[in-house]
Amino acid sequence: MNSILENINKHVTLTPEEQEFFLSKTETQQYKAKTVLLNAGEVCTQSYFVNSGILRSFNINDNIVEHVLSFACSGWWISDMYSLLSQKPGNLFIQVIEDAEVVILSKENQEILYKEIPQLERFFRILTENSLVANQQRLMDNLSLTAEERFEKFCKKYTNLIYSVPQKQIASYLGVTPEFFSKMKSKMLRK
Repeated sequence: MNSILENINKHVTLTPEEQEFFLSKTETQQYKAKTVLLNAGEVCTQSYFVNSGILRSFNINDNIVEHVLSFACSGWWISDMYSLLSQKPGNLFIQVIEDAEVVILSKENQEILYKEIPQLERFFRILTENSLVANQQRLMDNLSLTAEERFEKFCKKYTNLIYSVPQKQIASYLGVTPEFFSKMKSKMLRK
């Protein structure tokens, strides 16, 4: 079964006809590493489902420092949720880290799917709720956990990314400098 359909099937059941209609509203693309799919300041008009490869969302502050918000690997969705839902310019970049095959769903087609297949509205509500919970938990972790504890949680959540993603991006995700991350990681490995 198609990876994206397996992802949907975890939460809702679609008939074969609904699956076919859903797939007709998506587009699959191959992207090379370092390709930017969305720039900060643009209105996000699509969501991305990762069939293979790795993507990340990040912003760049006034001091030209990158802050990684999230990673998406095979079986994960990624988008600038603020911009996608509000249709206002966002502040996130979405970039391919590792060559990727991505399924693209435009907001326009997503709205069509909501009307034609009500189960998909439920599916995307569940995804949005899960994203909200994960973001709230990450915020609480950043406020209350040490960098070491945050890294341990990162390793559990993103087990397949630890060696695939540049260390400076992991440091950014954790909210520490690359130098601090390097020292912390080697100290943790010695334990």
